[in-house]
Amino acid sequence: MKASWEKTENNQGVLTVEVDEETVEKALNQAFRKVVKKVTVPGFRKGKVPRAIFERRFGVEALYEDALDILLPEAYASAVKETAIEPVDRPEIDIEQMEKGKPLIFKATVTVKPEVKLGEYKGLEVPKKDFEVKPEDVDAELEAMRQRQGQLEAVEEGAVEKGDRVIIDFEGSIDGEPFEGGKADGFSLEVGSGRMIPGFEDQLIGMKPGEEKTINVTFPEDYHAEELAGKEASFRIKLHEIKRLRLPELNDEFAQDVSDEFDTLEELKADIQNKLEEKAKQEEEEYRRNQLVEMAAANAEIDLPPVMIEHEIDHMLEHFEQHLRFQGMNLEMYKQFSGKDDKELRDEFREEAEKKVRANLVLEAIAKEEKLEVTDEEIDEELEKLAEQLNRPKDEVRRLLEERDGLEGIKNQLLTRKAIDLLVSNSKNAA
Repeated sequence: MKASWEKTENNQGVLTVEVDEETVEKALNQAFRKVVKKVTVPGFRKGKVPRAIFERRFGVEALYEDALDILLPEAYASAVKETAIEPVDRPEIDIEQMEKGKPLIFKATVTVKPEVKLGEYKGLEVPKKDFEVKPEDVDAELEAMRQRQGQLEAVEEGAVEKGDRVIIDFEGSIDGEPFEGGKADGFSLEVGSGRMIPGFEDQLIGMKPGEEKTINVTFPEDYHAEELAGKEASFRIKLHEIKRLRLPELNDEFAQDVSDEFDTLEELKADIQNKLEEKAKQEEEEYRRNQLVEMAAANAEIDLPPVMIEHEIDHMLEHFEQHLRFQGMNLEMYKQFSGKDDKELRDEFREEAEKKVRANLVLEAIAKEEKLEVTDEEIDEELEKLAEQLNRPKDEVRRLLEERDGLEGIKNQLLTRKAIDLLVSNSKNAA
C-alpha cells in the first residue's frame, strides 16, 4: 500500500491511497463468498456458482461495493498511520480507480487536528482573587445547618408568610376558559420559591387555611407554552394547609445535635472555619490552574476546525442529558419546558466548547514542546485510584480499559495534568 498526504487549506488535506492488486483480489474473493450465498443461477445450487460464471452473468462490478466495504476501513487506517496525520472527523472518500487486476486508488478529503503556535505560557501572573474565609461565611454555613435541622410544623392559626410550605388547589382560566396544565389538587408549594409564574406566589401571602380567593396573573412573553405566552389568566385558589419551618436556637445543644464531636457551639464554629478554609484552598488552587490554562490558550494561535467544536458540543450535550435523567427528565422534555430548539441549545454550549477544545489543544502542544512523558508506574497508580473508586480489582479495571482503548485516555489525562502543573510551577505567583 502507498499513501501520500497533501495539505490543501486551513486544516484540510487530501490523502491519496493506492492498494495493491493482490490485496484487491483478496477482497473481491471475500466479497464473492458473501454475495454468492444470495445468488441463484439455473443449473447450480444456491451458493455454489463458480466465480467465473458469476462474473459473466452479473459482472465483476457487482462485487465492488462489498469489496470496498472490506478494503476501505483498513486501508484508510493504515494510510493515516503511515502519513502520521491526526483526523478529527470522518473523511469524504472519492474512488479514483476500482478495476479487476488493477490497484485500488482512492482519495480521502480529511480535516486534521490544527497546528498550535504557542505564545507565552511561562511566567504568567494570575489575577488576584480573595479566597479568605470571613466571619459571615461561617455564619452562613451555620444558618444552612440550622435550616437543615429545622422542623416543619402546621400553622393552625395565622396567615401565609414568605417561606411557608402550603397545600393548595388551583384552577386557572383565560377569558373564562380552562387551559391544559392549569389545574391541580393538593399541590405542595414553598411560597417565594419562584416555581410558579411571577405574581402567583406573592398573592398567596396573607391567606388563611380554608380560605378561597381568585388571583390574576400574566404569563411571561417568553413562556415555554406559546399558546399561553403573554396571556392574562385567573386562578381560583383554595388553601388547605400551612406549614412553617421552626428553627432551633443556636446554642451548645444545637452543636451537640449536629454531631457527638462537639460539646459547644464555639467548637462547631471552629470546625466550620477549618473546613471552609480547606475548601477555600482547593478553590484557590483550582482557580489558579483554570486561569493559567485560559491565559496560555489565549496567547496561542490556533485555527480551530468548526467540526471539533461541534463534536465537543455533542459530548457536552450527552453529559447534560445524563444530568437531566437524574432529575427525571430527558433532552426532549427540557426543550419543551425551556422553549429552545436544537440550534439554540447547541449555541448555549458553543462558547464553552470552543474554550475547552482550544485549552486541550494548547495543553497537548505544551506537553509536546516540554517533552513531558507519562510512565507505566504513573498509569498504574492512576489505575489503583480508579479501581478504589469503582470498588473493583485493579486488573479487571485495566482489562476493561484495554478492551475499549481507555488506557490512552488515562495517559492523556495524566499528560494534561502534568502540563497544567508545569504552568503552575512556572507562574509568577507560584507558591
